Amino acid sequence: MADPTTRQPIEVLYFYRTQWGTHDEFLRLFRRNHWPILQHQLRAGRFTNVELWAPRFHGDGRSDWDVLVSITYRDWAAIQDHSDAHLARELYPDQETFRAEEQRRFEILDAHWDVVLESQPLDA
Repeated sequence: MADPTTRQPIEVLYFYRTQWGTHDEFLRLFRRNHWPILQHQLRAGRFTNVELWAPRFHGDGRSDWDVLVSITYRDWAAIQDHSDAHLARELYPDQETFRAEEQRRFEILDAHWDVVLESQPLDA
């Protein structure tokens, strides 16, 4: 298990499975409402990298997910720093619309889970 005092980068994978027919809507809402928050966190140094992935073809693999967001946090302390709500209030003055769209983004999901990765040396 990762040492919470570590100064090493920590990668977290965020998996999403959207309801049939809502994939494009989810991506549109994600890009409009969540991506600016993530960009702010990148500029501030909390994150060192953010990537968004989707299967190239319908039906690839087990179909457990159709959107994957990979966030590399600066270190364990950056994971514990929850400043997204403050940033959302700062970036989106129309909080009523923002909250409604974020609620919709999660309503159209069938599943969502996070996986904190831990690097394992190959030459033990």
